[in-house]
Amino acid sequence: FTTRVGSSRRSTGRATSTKAHDAPMQKKDMYLALDCEMVGVGPEGLESALARVSIINWNNEIVLDTYVTVQEEVTDYRTFVSGIRPEHIQSESAISLNQVRALSMNMLKGKILIGHALENDLKAMEMNHPACDVRDTAKYAPFMRTISKENDEKVLVPKKLKDLVRENFQREIQVIGKSHSPVEDAIAAMDLYKLCRNTWEVQKSQEINR
Repeated sequence: FTTRVGSSRRSTGRATSTKAHDAPMQKKDMYLALDCEMVGVGPEGLESALARVSIINWNNEIVLDTYVTVQEEVTDYRTFVSGIRPEHIQSESAISLNQVRALSMNMLKGKILIGHALENDLKAMEMNHPACDVRDTAKYAPFMRTISKENDEKVLVPKKLKDLVRENFQREIQVIGKSHSPVEDAIAAMDLYKLCRNTWEVQKSQEINR
């Protein structure tokens, strides 16, 4: 595994842009989906540290996919779920948190960021993204489920990404017994966004105007 920036399963073009500076932005330039994998640090591995970052564009092409070195002692690699093993984050191709943050912030600047439960990923990356440019499939009301509290109050709670994908596309991700793929999860979030983009953007525009 090596750090991939601007690589793709569909094309192998160079990461640097060669289009005219005033060429209109395409969808693949405007929308990026992010997913991360963490390892456990601290007592019993209960705290999370960033170990892999994957970013894909509108066309489901990989624009960044890299392992991240962890400065703290890893007490739980969570390999069963994360797929992370010691050799991944200790390899020469793994980059530092500062490096991946700088790369990601540069890529995401001015873009619509899509993902599932993005606050966890952004917290691990120690970065922020403007709320008006975030589309979180865990917080989009039509993708949430309603539960009743003890006082009969109705509240919305997030569904799991794997459940949303099964319900909307009849396909399976995050299969038990197989480690998660952050690329696959990022594509899943992007697919969910595409499914209701027009409605979501109208709603987001109304929220911003208010």
